[in-house]
Amino acid sequence: MGEVYRARDTRLGREVAIKVLPAHLSEDAARKARFEREAKTISGLNHPNICVLHDVGSQDGVDYLVMELVEGETLASRLAKGPMPLEQVLRIGREIAEALDKAHRSGVIHRDLKPGNIMLTKSGAKLLDFGLARPVSAQASLATLTAVGSLNSPVTQEGTIVGTFQYMSPEQVEGKELDGRSDIFSLGAVLYEMVTGRRAFEGKSQLSVASAILEKEPAPLIEAKPLTPANLDHAVRRCLAKDPDERWQTARDLAIELKWAGEAGSQASAPVVVGKSQGNTLGMWLVGALAGALALGLLAGALIWKGNTKTAETMYFSAPMQANDMAVAPNGHTVAIVAKDESRGKTVVWLYEVGARAAKPLPETDGASFPFWSPDGQYLGFFASGKLKKINLANGDVQTLCDAPNGRGGSWSSQGVILFTPSGQVDEGLYRVSASGGSKELVSLPDKEKGETSHRWPQFLPDGKHYLYMAFNVTWQARSGGANAIYVGELGSKERKQLVEAIANAAYVEPGYLLYFRDNTLFAQRFDPSKLALSGEARPVLKDIQFLGRIARATYSATNGQLLVAQSAGGATLSKLAWFDRKGNEIGTVGKPDAYSNLVISPNHKSLAVDITDTGNGNADVWVMDLASGAGKRLTFDPAVDSMAVWSPDGERIVFSSSRQHTFDLYMKNSNGTTEEKVVEHGNADRYPTDWSRDGKSALFIQGNDLWVMEMPAMQSRVFLKAPGTIRNGEFSPDGKWVAYASNETGKWEVYVTSFPDAKAKWQVSSAGGDEPRWRGDGKELFYLSSEAKVMAVPVKGGASFDAGTAEELFQANPRERVATSEQMTYDVSADGQKFLINTRMKNEEARPMTVVLNWQNAK
Repeated sequence: MGEVYRARDTRLGREVAIKVLPAHLSEDAARKARFEREAKTISGLNHPNICVLHDVGSQDGVDYLVMELVEGETLASRLAKGPMPLEQVLRIGREIAEALDKAHRSGVIHRDLKPGNIMLTKSGAKLLDFGLARPVSAQASLATLTAVGSLNSPVTQEGTIVGTFQYMSPEQVEGKELDGRSDIFSLGAVLYEMVTGRRAFEGKSQLSVASAILEKEPAPLIEAKPLTPANLDHAVRRCLAKDPDERWQTARDLAIELKWAGEAGSQASAPVVVGKSQGNTLGMWLVGALAGALALGLLAGALIWKGNTKTAETMYFSAPMQANDMAVAPNGHTVAIVAKDESRGKTVVWLYEVGARAAKPLPETDGASFPFWSPDGQYLGFFASGKLKKINLANGDVQTLCDAPNGRGGSWSSQGVILFTPSGQVDEGLYRVSASGGSKELVSLPDKEKGETSHRWPQFLPDGKHYLYMAFNVTWQARSGGANAIYVGELGSKERKQLVEAIANAAYVEPGYLLYFRDNTLFAQRFDPSKLALSGEARPVLKDIQFLGRIARATYSATNGQLLVAQSAGGATLSKLAWFDRKGNEIGTVGKPDAYSNLVISPNHKSLAVDITDTGNGNADVWVMDLASGAGKRLTFDPAVDSMAVWSPDGERIVFSSSRQHTFDLYMKNSNGTTEEKVVEHGNADRYPTDWSRDGKSALFIQGNDLWVMEMPAMQSRVFLKAPGTIRNGEFSPDGKWVAYASNETGKWEVYVTSFPDAKAKWQVSSAGGDEPRWRGDGKELFYLSSEAKVMAVPVKGGASFDAGTAEELFQANPRERVATSEQMTYDVSADGQKFLINTRMKNEEARPMTVVLNWQNAK
């Protein structure tokens, strides 16, 4: 019914929004009356969570409102990305309930409460668009109303439905007289969608939706989202009662309930199921503690409390941590968590006692991934800087055990053997190494005939000889099953046995269960480790677990049948392509936030090649984006992982890596998309391109741990540089005389420069950690990222020999963390070295809590 314009109030010097009723609609008496009513309605509502009306007027037969300009996004836009964290649901819900309370007390109901009419701003939620509002009829049940308007000539005739179907109350669907409890029903529907990511009432037509509202009950929140506190589930169910008398009678009551739920939720989520038991039990003890609103710290005590339990029911909690990965200690209540240290911009290992308010970071664990415990709990193994390491938890000493360029899981046996996967490369099998260090020995190799590309995520069984592992196929076609399966093997034997198909890591836990991930669900099935056999039916334990499809990893860990910890899944993990000046000031962005990786600017600095991952299925493709407009076009379409594009010097072609034929091979395509891709380098090892020389004669790529060069156009390849350790990010200097690269040969990543084409000379550029070298367009500066993701600049003098000055810190960057082996390039530099385009981690990325499940073996 209206049009909204952004405008400037020149008298008061402020930005405003003007809502007008077009002249051709002003002749409609009903619409005009409704428009006038909106002006009167909003003018009497002064509340921080309600859009402010500044002025109202009419000119040349056109009526208009001058309103507060609200910056932000609608709740509808946010919900398109998926469900919201509990903290945000409670805060936004409370703010809207308080806004409704103000409106209802002023004699106004909204009548069209929906996500599209709620704006999310920096200062809080704002309730918009009272265009369908009307005065409240006096009703005895609404004794709290302080102002009641009279209804003289209602615009909406009796029996006429006005509003948005999915959020209507039953009485609104039936065209009955409404009061504030109708808005409460609508808010309940909005809260339900915020928690679950789907509407409370759905259907293929308006009629079926209306029927659902009148006759059906939505699934309980605790079924859709097990982490939901019981008090929030109760609050929403009461909002959605069919009978208005059964709902919250005022929005204030609902606001108070949501505030209480938020305060309780900051300590711990209430258990979903209260178990029936006799005597003292863990379940009843913990329920009593939480019912008394005690701190979450009581949970830690509950985990080690012993009592006489008849049947302990499954209970769900949330924990105030967001993890990249985790491992529960043998003691059953300490969790090693990989998460970002925001103060340093580094991912580290934290020790978290379940139930505690905070976690403790472990020293010397920068860049760590995939931790695992020693059987006695005194040591923690992990991967970092291309090495397999262990830390002594008593004194903090860290020891490097062996090379592991991009580890994919490890396990520590009671016999002092560590079984691990060194990298995510194709044809990578399992290796063993002594827990005290030494040379690694091959244990298994993938079966190519079965389509396997790697073995990963091993775990020893109790006997210390047999072990579980996942056989993984990197090609997209096999992601849904087939070659992706969980096997059991034995040290010293090539025999193996398939247990079950799965798309991620599995785990054995006492008393005799196999946990595995499939169909977005963690299942538990009885498993006898002595017979190596499954029995019984698989039972779902937990849904909505974070799943990293590119590496086939589900983020969970468990010990015995009591404690399970998992990272909650959330909306897409997005990043933004942001420009920064040399002082670290953000000066612009390219495109909209998305799941970006591997960005490289074209030679003419007008375009950008970047990977974009489909967050729904984990598939990645190469896109080309216009740097000026941000418009993008998809360049690759194969259902495989296409990534790491590099430009030809004329910008007309790109070379990229793709997993279409068992391995990551090199493909070439015109950058305008006019040709089909063709293979330029294929073999039995993964290949990732890193640069193309300005003279067009040579292209660099990583194969295995080494840096290779392909001579163009003959496309003949040779090893260019073999270094102790692992090499990545090779880049030509503008004059083609030098190659900068990163290597972990010292035990941590550092930046080096070598001569080209012979690689005879060598200089170390960084000294305290460095990665991702980038040259300035004239070759007079070399940039890199420090170990703490700071942008560093090194002056370079030209001449017959390479001569670099002292590195200078420019600013602290916040790049998106890399997950897969094929994610290596997080930033690029303008030709003059004055601007940096960085794939930036979203500062407002929503924190998602961990799920803590007690007595998970009894989940139904």
